[in-house]
Amino acid sequence: MSFRKIFDAHDWNTLEQEIYAVTEAEVAAVLKKDKVSLDDFKILISPAAKPFLEEMAQRSHELTKKRFGNTIQMYLPMYLSNECQNICTYCGFSMTNKIPRKTLSDAEILKEVAHIKKLGYDHILLVTGEANRKVGVAYIKHAIELIKEHFSNISMEVQPMDQEEYEELMEAGLYAVLVYQETYHEATYKVHHPKGKKSNFNYRLDTPDRLGKAGIHKIGLGALFGLEDWRVDSFYTALHLRYLQKTYWKTKYSISFPRLRPHQGDVQPKVEMTDADLVQLICAYRLLDEDVELSMSTRESETFRNNIIKLGITSISAESKTNPGGYTAEPESLEQFEISDERSTAEIREMIKKQGYEPVFKDWEIFA
Repeated sequence: MSFRKIFDAHDWNTLEQEIYAVTEAEVAAVLKKDKVSLDDFKILISPAAKPFLEEMAQRSHELTKKRFGNTIQMYLPMYLSNECQNICTYCGFSMTNKIPRKTLSDAEILKEVAHIKKLGYDHILLVTGEANRKVGVAYIKHAIELIKEHFSNISMEVQPMDQEEYEELMEAGLYAVLVYQETYHEATYKVHHPKGKKSNFNYRLDTPDRLGKAGIHKIGLGALFGLEDWRVDSFYTALHLRYLQKTYWKTKYSISFPRLRPHQGDVQPKVEMTDADLVQLICAYRLLDEDVELSMSTRESETFRNNIIKLGITSISAESKTNPGGYTAEPESLEQFEISDERSTAEIREMIKKQGYEPVFKDWEIFA
């Protein structure tokens, strides 16, 4: 059993037609329900739901507060390498971009760690380009073992791996893995990933299954908004989430909401996703699932991140650098994408507190 069987049972064009055919009366009926189904989620992400955004936002706020309280989890990404063997049309790390490549040494990693710890972070996200030869399992395992005494929680966003490789990294101290499908539209996926291991749509689609079988503590899902219609991609993500929750029920889950940002080798969004659209989607996810973690990165603007705190988000990054060594060693090296919210950790912490929330830097410890 894998998600592919469920994926094949759904047709993109049919789903798109159903979403855009939703009426306001159907939205009103869904908002009277206590529990929201996947079919209801389809209704809540439709254009017909736009007039109900205020009501959705209020319910999302109440559900999030009931489940997570007045807390916002803080985390920080640490980029270990911009080496990559893939061609991805939307990414600054794509192998077609003629840029200086950098992979951090042990000394450089520890220098970054020292800076990050001074900022107060205890949850770290390790990020690399997809380059098995230079930053494969051995390199990542060594990096985890090198830094685990400094962090209570280590996650990663790197190339998809086999089940046995995930099990090896879990033994070393890995807590969570973020793996974004980018888009669930298979033909569009192939256009944007013409070369490299990432061009294998099915292998990437099956990655959360391999993680679930490995017994990972948490899996992060998402689509890159702009490659295809965000509404249909989001339905497939929710479909994927529901399947995983039923199949690997011991695992926790999170959803991220990346929109295309400027980068080297720019690709313009095929379908625009407005701020109001993104708010609608975040609220729809919260109404669908009270327990799923919803994460917001520094891709988004200061104003948007300020306003989204009370509407369903449970974790947020701050002061992020998207280049290897960006915190201390290589501030001039190429970023994966441009940051929008460049405020310091102290400024983000203060913003969260002013809204009546508590920024949490340590939530769970794998090494206890």
